[in-house]
Amino acid sequence: MRLAELLNREVVDESGHRLGHVHDVRGELVEGHLRVSGLVCGKLGILERYGIGTHGSGGPGRAKVHGHPVIPWDRVVRVGAKVVVRDEAGGGIT
Repeated sequence: MRLAELLNREVVDESGHRLGHVHDVRGELVEGHLRVSGLVCGKLGILERYGIGTHGSGGPGRAKVHGHPVIPWDRVVRVGAKVVVRDEAGGGIT
C-alpha cells in the first residue's frame, strides 16, 4: 500500500466509533527507511495536512511542530475500506 492510499480513509475503532478521516501520516527515519509511526485524523488533523496552526515554521531540514492528535501506528488493526484501530481505555487519540 502506498501512503497516499491512506489519505482520506475513514478511521474507526473496533467498537465502530468514528474517529474521522486520515489527513496526514507521521513517519520516522529508521536505519535509512521511512516507517509510519502514526495517523493524523479528526477535525484538527485537517489543519496538520495544510500546515495551519503550527507552533513553529519548520524550514529546511526542520519539521514543522504541530500539536494535533495522532493515532499511533501500533493501534492499527487492519486497513481496508476503513482503517480500524484498537480500542483504547480512555478512548481517544494521543
